[in-house]
Amino acid sequence: MTAQTPALDTSAHIEDLFESLVAFRREVHADPELSFEEFRTTDRIVEALEIAGLEPQRLQDTGAYVDIGEGPFAIGLRADIDALPVTEVTGLEYASKNKGVAHACGHDVHTTVMLGVALVLHRLNQEGKLNARVRVIFQPAEEKMPGGAKKVIKQGIIDPLPRLAALHCEPRILAGRVGTRIGAITSASDTIRIRLHGRGGHTSRPHLTEDLVYAMAQIALGVPAVLSRRIDVRSAVSVVWGQISAGNAPNAIPAFGTLSGTMRCLDAGAWDQAGELLDQVIKQVAAPYNVEVEVDHIRGVPPVVNAESETALIEAAARQEIGGEAIELMPQSMGGEDFAWMTMRKPGVLMRLGTRRPGGPVYDLHQGDYDPDESAIRTGVAVMTRAALLAADEAAHKAQK
Repeated sequence: MTAQTPALDTSAHIEDLFESLVAFRREVHADPELSFEEFRTTDRIVEALEIAGLEPQRLQDTGAYVDIGEGPFAIGLRADIDALPVTEVTGLEYASKNKGVAHACGHDVHTTVMLGVALVLHRLNQEGKLNARVRVIFQPAEEKMPGGAKKVIKQGIIDPLPRLAALHCEPRILAGRVGTRIGAITSASDTIRIRLHGRGGHTSRPHLTEDLVYAMAQIALGVPAVLSRRIDVRSAVSVVWGQISAGNAPNAIPAFGTLSGTMRCLDAGAWDQAGELLDQVIKQVAAPYNVEVEVDHIRGVPPVVNAESETALIEAAARQEIGGEAIELMPQSMGGEDFAWMTMRKPGVLMRLGTRRPGGPVYDLHQGDYDPDESAIRTGVAVMTRAALLAADEAAHKAQK
């Protein structure tokens, strides 16, 4: 059960900080950096925290964390800070100035929200209203496999934390609302890269060649089909190709080709099973065509599994801040999130933060036109700050027993 805390009003602090948080978000948005290259972003985070009087610690290479308060740790809050290799087409005044790189997944919003939470908690701590310690983690490289979560774990950053919480922008939900669910909220996700080699030749004599293009077509169609018959359909194993490349002439069978894609799965157990089968199935499908096959199967992330108690914590915080009617039950997403590695070690929750404008378009993530409603920052700071306060009350209560 979530302990009840007095109705401590945080709105004045949030409103006082909101304009500067929006400015910070726009600065980060205009200068996006790819995974493990977030040097300027890290500098901005550290500078903002230090100006407020906090003592942030840098992670190895990029990223940072900061502790607020004293006593036992109550919770760790995590934001991801990296951008995507996507060209922004929003036309905003503060659009990305870095060619081919954009915050198309809302990590600039995540970073800004958790910065705001750290600043509000710091003010409350100075007023003697924070009853335990909170750690805010600014994690690099969520978009890369293997990503930054594993590096954070390896550095021992989550070791002292009893529980964790994070959020992710959700363009289908209106700003001012949030989404939750108990259990898996994201899916497992792997990257697949296949290279094929064969004896090419003229398209008039395919029987004298190793018809690599035909073999690639069979892999592209056959591998998803075979896996769908070998794995429990309820786990929704999905192999989808994002890139297929071979040849440059219509009358020449090439000697080299590549396929790249992802494998996603709703269930962690089926993810393990599919991972073991994938390489075998690819080679079996290609075998009749006598081509050489090299498979680079990059194991990505398991599903993020929201723990019941941490989901209850977030929902209690949201009810206090935005009302129970603003909480939506989310379906499990087929997207992957490396926060999953943290929730495999500690009970945690990933909350969906609504970013859609009333009457506005429904954007999709990882697209260059994504333009979230910045009022979502206020909602994110309010709910996550309240969750931290509730967790701090619980931690302080346990320490007194």
